[in-house]
Amino acid sequence: MGSQEERTMASINEIVNAIKSYPGVTRKHAIHKIVDLLPTKDFPQVVAANGEDAAAIDVGDQYILFAADGIMESLVKTDPYYAGYFAVLVNVNDIAAMGGRALAMVDVMSIVHGNVCREIIRGMQDGITKFGVPIVGGHVHPDCHYNAIDISIVGKVPKDALLRSSTAVPGDDIVFVIDTDGFYPEHLQYAFVTTVQKSDEIVRGQMEAVAPVAEEHLAHSCKDMSNPGSIGTLGMMLECSEAGGLVDVTRIPIPDDVDPIRWHLTYQGCGFCFACPPECSSRIIEIFSDVGCEGAVVGKVDDSKKLKITDGVDTEVLFDFDKEIITGCRPKEE
Repeated sequence: MGSQEERTMASINEIVNAIKSYPGVTRKHAIHKIVDLLPTKDFPQVVAANGEDAAAIDVGDQYILFAADGIMESLVKTDPYYAGYFAVLVNVNDIAAMGGRALAMVDVMSIVHGNVCREIIRGMQDGITKFGVPIVGGHVHPDCHYNAIDISIVGKVPKDALLRSSTAVPGDDIVFVIDTDGFYPEHLQYAFVTTVQKSDEIVRGQMEAVAPVAEEHLAHSCKDMSNPGSIGTLGMMLECSEAGGLVDVTRIPIPDDVDPIRWHLTYQGCGFCFACPPECSSRIIEIFSDVGCEGAVVGKVDDSKKLKITDGVDTEVLFDFDKEIITGCRPKEE
């Protein structure tokens, strides 16, 4: 394993074009059209909402975390087992990214083909066992004209340990931590699986590694690497934080045998992006190294409202948040 400095590089222009046109990024554009119609500012118990990996609700002595994810129709058709497994994984990741610990899930299943349903459930069962988070209820549509799986999750976090996506600060280091020990399942070009083949103990340790980062107040902001890929996920963090940044793509941890552009677009089985004070970077990397993840300082947050990427020779603007959006989400007004 290593960084991209050790391999043939894609050009910065090629990386920019690939990320900007990638459906994992472009399909996020519609989010603001919905959240703008569902304001939360009149509800003081809502501490964090749109643009965050999970909503945080003040219940007195702690925050309750809520998140939900629906699996894309294309994945359900291509590999219903992984559709069920990832439905659990993505929700657990969302709670972890907030510094929290997952408690339970509920699901909504729409069924037209019994064999697809069985594979989805088999994937969900394996996810429940792997991550140790139960599905405690839900709803079934047994007479649909399509197959679908959606899951919602609840978790909790101490009030002094909440991590947000929207609080990166100019001058912060940008730290990527990624489990590079995994594989791409057949027919899933941009899904890197790192948890199926590992023990429950290792996987749960990785999911719980964000909590000490939050409890030790090491980071200003955190986001789990999801459908937009690692750099696209960072873009969502910076957009929501009303900030910018510069990332050196040659510093991003990457397996030895993976094409760099494919890697930048990949949904990571275990990957997190942090914005943190420079003096805290090494401690975050150490925490994740102890659970089998590679970490590196890949860039800096600035106040430009532009996400720029470089390979040490060429530099280009990937996103200019004064002119374009990824999600269009902004921090909750206090």
